[in-house]
Amino acid sequence: MTPDQIVDFFTRPDGSYAFARWGRPIAPVVFGVADATLEVLKGALEAVAALSGHKLAETDPELGANLMFFFFEDWDELVEVPNLEQLVPDLAGKVAELKGAGANQYRFFRFDDDGAIQAAFVFLRMDAALSAMAAEDVALAQVVQVMLLWGPGAFAGVSPLAHTPEGAVILRPEVAAVLRAAYDPVMPVAAKDASHALRLAARMGAVE
Repeated sequence: MTPDQIVDFFTRPDGSYAFARWGRPIAPVVFGVADATLEVLKGALEAVAALSGHKLAETDPELGANLMFFFFEDWDELVEVPNLEQLVPDLAGKVAELKGAGANQYRFFRFDDDGAIQAAFVFLRMDAALSAMAAEDVALAQVVQVMLLWGPGAFAGVSPLAHTPEGAVILRPEVAAVLRAAYDPVMPVAAKDASHALRLAARMGAVE
């Protein structure tokens, strides 16, 4: 990938560049799915963690769980979740916005003092489109989208996933390469300058 293509992955609607990765082991918890789906999501987390070299944990010493997945049928269900508004500011307002947009997913991030991802919340309204997808596809797509602070347009036109001739779901090679480079120990946990994309491109070349 060219540096300009990498810049596009982390560009905000106002044209600014913003990158962040997790700065601590990820301790996930999942609400609203059956055990079989839980295992699929766990497998996706383990696979992407192994790819990036980042660690998973049973608990976060500060937060308990720092990555929360919520699966539900109606956005209004979120307003009834106890204490969720303490984690997601203006939850009622955001729910109204998402309902008005007809959205089926939303990700909210919290950051530490270094700008690294400290916690993330993934909300999935299982509408017809998401319900029609294979559980493996949903799980892998959601996990990769929460591993970095991707720009809102990063996967607007093209899925982060691909399928092998045998039918197995995988990350697109360029997405996997960005993920590996982003978690290289020599790279910063957060960046606000587009020159960061040049460093990512260099690391991708070094890994290859």
